Amino acid sequence: AERTDSLSALLLHDRGPEVVREVLLERGWEEYDEDEREEEDWNLYWRGSAFRTSEYHNLLPWQRLNHHPKTVGITRKDCLARNLRRMKATSGSSLYDFSPTAFILPNDYTRFLAEHNKLRLVRGPSTCWICKPVDLSRGRGIFIFEDIKDLVYDCSVIVQRYISNPLLISGYKFDLRIYVCVKSFHPLTVYIHQEGLVRFATEKYNLSSLHNLYAHLTNTSINKFGPFYKTEKGRVGQGCKWTMSKFRHFLYSQDISELLLWQRINNIVTLTLLSIAPSVPSCPNCVELFGFDILIDVKFKPWLLEVNCSPALTLDCQADIAVKKGLISDLIDLMNYTAVDGLRDRAYQKHRYKQPCFNTNHASHISIPPLSQLKNPKFQRKRRDGKTQQTPTLPLLRSLRISVEGTAALNGQCMPPLRVGDFIRTFPFNEATLKASQHKLDVTIILQQLHMLTGQLHSLYHV
Repeated sequence: AERTDSLSALLLHDRGPEVVREVLLERGWEEYDEDEREEEDWNLYWRGSAFRTSEYHNLLPWQRLNHHPKTVGITRKDCLARNLRRMKATSGSSLYDFSPTAFILPNDYTRFLAEHNKLRLVRGPSTCWICKPVDLSRGRGIFIFEDIKDLVYDCSVIVQRYISNPLLISGYKFDLRIYVCVKSFHPLTVYIHQEGLVRFATEKYNLSSLHNLYAHLTNTSINKFGPFYKTEKGRVGQGCKWTMSKFRHFLYSQDISELLLWQRINNIVTLTLLSIAPSVPSCPNCVELFGFDILIDVKFKPWLLEVNCSPALTLDCQADIAVKKGLISDLIDLMNYTAVDGLRDRAYQKHRYKQPCFNTNHASHISIPPLSQLKNPKFQRKRRDGKTQQTPTLPLLRSLRISVEGTAALNGQCMPPLRVGDFIRTFPFNEATLKASQHKLDVTIILQQLHMLTGQLHSLYHV
């Protein structure tokens, strides 16, 4: 059935991603026009960069933002390294063993030099390192080196052990772009999309040519300009992307069990988010789509490379089209717009219902008057011509597919939907983690549950 989100209004910063506009217009949304609408007359504000604190404080109940506040702790490379280092020290290296050894330069230069020299003594000169500017994306400024004399930088950088034994397909390196939606940090509620992208380098992997970025980096923004981008490359084919579905078929064809691999990836996502969740202010009207970049080595161990706060939504190839349009549509379903989101009018503010949706002291619930009260004439919108009109309300989304087992109640708290479109809930994953995330986040209990779950899977597969 055709989905319609009647008269929902979209506000895009600097025109925004074209696929977001296209998907929402197809669903019956309208684009916000400041000449025709009141200042507060929008439902979703989408932008690539972070919002100002004032924009969170001024949110109205029917408005959503596509970024949570203060998530830079995982989306900037140096902050991510610091937070994972802290969690590894406090929670143990057995769980936080998924990120390569990292040093933030220039501050950590002495520590890096000691580690570099120690490894040269133990392993000889063959240890490789990768250097990345802390605040750049799309592969800009990245280089790989063995000899410390080749480490030259003029800005803050992160230097990590280079994972030199990646799993290859037809000789080509690849990584996974995993799309993660954090619907809420208080309580922590996380979904991972079943579709995603596999991003390939476009020249065969070769450790003897560290300067050849087309062989070592998987960023599409780099490889689409490579000399072999359009040529057939063994099983990889043309271009440099697969859908995650195609990758799953590949794993199946190689007689590789997926379950443990995906659980390890789920753990990486949860453990990374736990490193910042207690410090993120509560803002119930925010939702965020992160891009987790995961590399798999020859032993099928997944490694976290980085987390992107605004994963690219450009449509460069057929794989992009197959993945990203459904991704955005499912994300809108996950926002679960309801009838109250259609009640965008100034009278709503004037009668003291402009309550902040932002709370720096963690979770709060917005007090919204019942729909019966909102039908009262005093809540009807005044048009610019002075006449009144009843604001149309949004229908409940018919496409929301909720698993019955995923909605069990616990002490009055409902488990969030298990599945929304192709988004699968990965946290909370049982009653214990639901309870541990309801009020003050109990990280210790959550880590214990993750450890138990992973241990059960290891036993099952005799790993």
